Amino acid sequence: MGGVLEGLTVVEFAGLGPAPFCCMLLADMGAEVIRVERPQRPERLAQARARDTFGRGRQSVVADLKDDAGKRLARELAVRADVLVESFRPGVMERLGLGPEDLMPHNPALVYARMTGWGQDGPLAATAGHDINYIAMAGALEPMGRAGQAPVVPLSLVGDFGGGGMFLALGIVSALYERSRSGKGQIVDASCVDGASMLMSVVHHMRSLGQWRDERGTNLFDTGAPYYDVYETADGLYVSFGAVEPKFYEAMVETLGLDPAGMHPQNDRAAWPRRRSIIAERIRTRTRTEWGQTFDGVEACFAPVLSPAEVPSAEAHRARKAFVNVDGFPEPAPSPRFSRTPSSTKPRPEPGGHTAQILERFGLAETAASN
Repeated sequence: MGGVLEGLTVVEFAGLGPAPFCCMLLADMGAEVIRVERPQRPERLAQARARDTFGRGRQSVVADLKDDAGKRLARELAVRADVLVESFRPGVMERLGLGPEDLMPHNPALVYARMTGWGQDGPLAATAGHDINYIAMAGALEPMGRAGQAPVVPLSLVGDFGGGGMFLALGIVSALYERSRSGKGQIVDASCVDGASMLMSVVHHMRSLGQWRDERGTNLFDTGAPYYDVYETADGLYVSFGAVEPKFYEAMVETLGLDPAGMHPQNDRAAWPRRRSIIAERIRTRTRTEWGQTFDGVEACFAPVLSPAEVPSAEAHRARKAFVNVDGFPEPAPSPRFSRTPSSTKPRPEPGGHTAQILERFGLAETAASN
């Protein structure tokens, strides 16, 4: 049995960031992802493959979209696909003659998935941007950071991959589910700023309930609470606590050996700065490993702060086989997991390495000859 998306054909127009990430997820789950990419000079092929961050599991076809024959080849592939994924700026695919109005009349069941930073319309649609800009406009960047300090720029995860690639994947599988009833495809308009805004739903709800202050670093999940924070250990490393619920907080206080009288009530905001200092002083008395041993088996929502280099060899991840070997390097294993139709990973393709095979399979040899 193949992956849960076995039998699904996705044509991906090569891009950067969230769209390739989405297509990697689909490929891991068994979809046949055919990536249409621009021609590369022979001396750059190895470098292009090495930089192909999210390219595992693909098949690669080369087509020059500036050339009529290349456009024709891309069009022929798209009208045979279940899903098309593109991440150009709005209007680019239309100018190439590959927009929804060009392709969907020939393939009414096509799910035409579009990934942008700002959406297909609106005043910012044609504006360049990156993750930091999307989360800034989504209200996700401003609350990140400690009290009295500037917002802290996170890794490009919230906008590009959480708000972008993951919501694009959700949109695609949702449209496919609807297609199973209607027989019709549709356009999926996913944007990083829209997705990042959705990820902020909890903050908006807490604000409406009066449970979230607009002052940075003074709230439950933004380093305001001393029991939801990171602390430096004796060896210069860090540990984390997320002891939100009272029973976990009690366990944290007890295991740290702190005086309960000075640590209650838990949500006395005026006392949070002093308690943070108390916890920080205690944590600095032992190494990260020692604290890990101290909290082993204790339900206090404790975890060591691991570096990316440490994660693949961590015992918990090894037990779950959470990393796989791809092209000789450890990469996160496919997620989520399926009991009956497990996902799997395949190597990255050589750019254009499947052109002949795909053309033969789809009966497009004539198109290739004229390309």
